[in-house]
Amino acid sequence: MSITVYVPQDAVALGLGANRVARAIFAGAERRGLDVRIVRTGTRGLLWLEPMVEVATSEGRIAYGPVTPADVEGLLDAGFVQGGAHALRLGKPEEIPFLARQHRLTFHRCGVVDPVSVEDYRAHGGYRGLEAALKREAEGVVAQVRDSGLRGRGGAGFPAGIKWNTVMLAQSDQKYVVCNADEGDSGTFADRIMMEGDPFNLIEGMTIAAVATGATRGYIYCRSEYPQSFKTLRDAIANGVKAGVLGDNILGSGKSFHLEVRLGAGAYICGEETSLLESLEGKRGIVRAKPPIPALKGFLGKPTLVNNVMTFTAVPWIMEHGAKAYAEYGMGRSLGTLPIQLAGNIKHGGLIEYAFGITIRQVIDEFGGGTASGRPVRAVQVGGPLGAYFPDELLDTPLDYEAMAAKKGLVGHGGIVVFDDTVDMAKQARFAFEFCATESCGKCTPCRVGATRGVETMDKVISGIRPEANLKLVEDLCEIMTDGSLCAMGGLTPMPVMSAITNFPEDFRRAGDLPVAAE
Repeated sequence: MSITVYVPQDAVALGLGANRVARAIFAGAERRGLDVRIVRTGTRGLLWLEPMVEVATSEGRIAYGPVTPADVEGLLDAGFVQGGAHALRLGKPEEIPFLARQHRLTFHRCGVVDPVSVEDYRAHGGYRGLEAALKREAEGVVAQVRDSGLRGRGGAGFPAGIKWNTVMLAQSDQKYVVCNADEGDSGTFADRIMMEGDPFNLIEGMTIAAVATGATRGYIYCRSEYPQSFKTLRDAIANGVKAGVLGDNILGSGKSFHLEVRLGAGAYICGEETSLLESLEGKRGIVRAKPPIPALKGFLGKPTLVNNVMTFTAVPWIMEHGAKAYAEYGMGRSLGTLPIQLAGNIKHGGLIEYAFGITIRQVIDEFGGGTASGRPVRAVQVGGPLGAYFPDELLDTPLDYEAMAAKKGLVGHGGIVVFDDTVDMAKQARFAFEFCATESCGKCTPCRVGATRGVETMDKVISGIRPEANLKLVEDLCEIMTDGSLCAMGGLTPMPVMSAITNFPEDFRRAGDLPVAAE
């Protein structure tokens, strides 16, 4: 009887030796005369336990981790292929507290299925959402997305149903669906985990979008730093065409949707939708002025629906279970679940899918287990490099678009980066300017020049050169960048800068107490 062992091939697991673990398991099993079939999966998101190996038993899957190649012989001796006792035995994955407490709607197949197998995807409930969508008129599909309360998960939080409706109503001989998979924010990896672990969920969500808006072609813009995601998506798309869930006559519906994956060139600014479209067209990735909006004049001047990976991948569950079921999660105007990515100085970093409304402190304490260093948490940045730095007294803020905005922060893509009490917030404020100066597309003066002047001025503050006057200049720069920048790159850079100055003033006073250098 064949024994199935699941070994992840997520980028984190690969970096930690998952391929060598898989080869060691296969070789060890062969020496023992065991009939072992190895299935390569994505990660379940418990990144501190990778590579986390699972084995199918009569009682369900049993997990072991983190497994190194040196552990394999001992595991085989302990009978791990039957779920045997071992120091690395974690039990049933779904019962591990980190997973058991989550609300896994979008990520329930990640780490479970063979990512590039249409058959495995359908065996675990895949394509039920598309089947439901094909039974409705386009207006009915858009209504489901609208009534679910789904908002763009890329950071802006714009209601997805409004954008879908705009593209649906647009008149054109050609429409496009484009997925923004240029996940460049620090501390974020949900898109990557989805693309490497359950790419058909993204493909299905984009196909539903095409059916709803009348698009027949689509593109996934994948960041260049994600070669494993790119390969997995390409293989999944090819298998999808063979299985009849992509291409012409999808599932016998008479509707067509042709999908391609394109690789970016390493520019953070291409996470902005109009810059992405410029790059997709083969041009330099610089921001377009709006209007016109991409929904009316996007890729090649045609109506284009641009959504993030996490937005599209929420749609199949909504179509299968209904808008009302999805809207029962969350709070206020932030409905459904949020993929939270916990990183930085944290003991248990990884992916957490939870309903909007959980507090930052709950995420850090209940899921993250506190800092990896064991020192107190001092600052937490939520929402990527353009997000605010929150001190301890703001950590009870719910992860909710409006609640975060009220505290001058943002949810962004759901990334949370933790810092302990050794962090220097003056240097973090400088880094925000430096990041913007490096990644700016250069089109508008407030962003291009403001960020560069910001770095220079923060260097003076840190060096103790007229700190009060230079901090006032920083505030003026931030105001100009906020009000005058063409896009969020320059417009939001002031958020981490001013939050650091406001919430951690002692670090800037300490910088100012240094011996004053000459101008």
